[in-house]
Amino acid sequence: MRATMLYGAGDVRVEDVPDPRIEHPTDAVVRVLRAAVCGSDLHPYRSAPDGGPGRQMGHEFLGTVEDVGSEVAGLRRGDLVLSPFTYADNTCWWCRQGLQTSCPDGGRYGFDGVDGGQGEAVRVPQADGTLVRLPVPVDEALLPSLLTLTDVFCTGHHAAATARVRPGTSVAVVGDGAVGLCAVLAAKRLGAEQVVLLGRHRDRTDLGVEFGATDVVLASGDEGAEQVRKLTGGRGADAVLECVGSMQTLTTSFGAVRDGGVISRVGVPSYSDGPIGMDMIMRNITLTGGVDPARHYIDAILPDVLEGRIRPGRVFDRTFPLEQTPDAYRAMADRRTLKALITL
Repeated sequence: MRATMLYGAGDVRVEDVPDPRIEHPTDAVVRVLRAAVCGSDLHPYRSAPDGGPGRQMGHEFLGTVEDVGSEVAGLRRGDLVLSPFTYADNTCWWCRQGLQTSCPDGGRYGFDGVDGGQGEAVRVPQADGTLVRLPVPVDEALLPSLLTLTDVFCTGHHAAATARVRPGTSVAVVGDGAVGLCAVLAAKRLGAEQVVLLGRHRDRTDLGVEFGATDVVLASGDEGAEQVRKLTGGRGADAVLECVGSMQTLTTSFGAVRDGGVISRVGVPSYSDGPIGMDMIMRNITLTGGVDPARHYIDAILPDVLEGRIRPGRVFDRTFPLEQTPDAYRAMADRRTLKALITL
């Protein structure tokens, strides 16, 4: 089969690799229909050392079941399914706490002999616990929004959920990338009264307004935080959803949140230390967030996508066939594309 391989910084290729097959009785093989390039894929794309053996890329995909292991009970060949970006048994203590990303039987696509999602097919470990069967036929128009449930929309939702967004909450979303825009949509879905989007790209913030942002701040740093405070009665936002992962955006978040408020970080951090000293303690700020346990959220969000109440697939602004996946990486790395959809 054909799959996307990373060999070093900026070196992504689509090559022939061995076809996936059932290796354990709990496996399934999924024939991929749609995949995506994630913002987190850009981190190794920019920094991976040269000269390695290469690894398959991608973790956002949906498709149809092609084969199942002998212990897979809930899936049949031909089922349309999506996979959260990590696999898990969905039965252990951690999974029952809603932390499928901590499952001891779980893992990540593209590592430890497991296929990446940007290829023609994927061996999915722990298939019964991981894959979500979609109770609909293949609908070309619906597939992009369904695909966001594998990662990007659920990550935005995780930011809002861990920040305790509820009806009446004032929210600031820091970052106008795909995760930030999904966080806007998620906050609005949870009933936020005010959603302030901080970004720099008009085409993206315009989509944010369509997703439910009530205000847009085209500034960052101290200026951006000050504008958020002005828009929230001088207090700051009840919840700040930090969707970038830089030290600057974290500092902006501290400036934009009210005393007693919550900052939820879901951007992959480019730092290891942060401004979490006496000022945070004296202001009673809660710092939360982390990696999104997408499998925990999908079942509850899925009806809103299937019934058209939300359309998170609008974050995909360009479509590439599998063979042009290297172009998709370049377009996203150069900020010419918000989020790339891969078709197979």
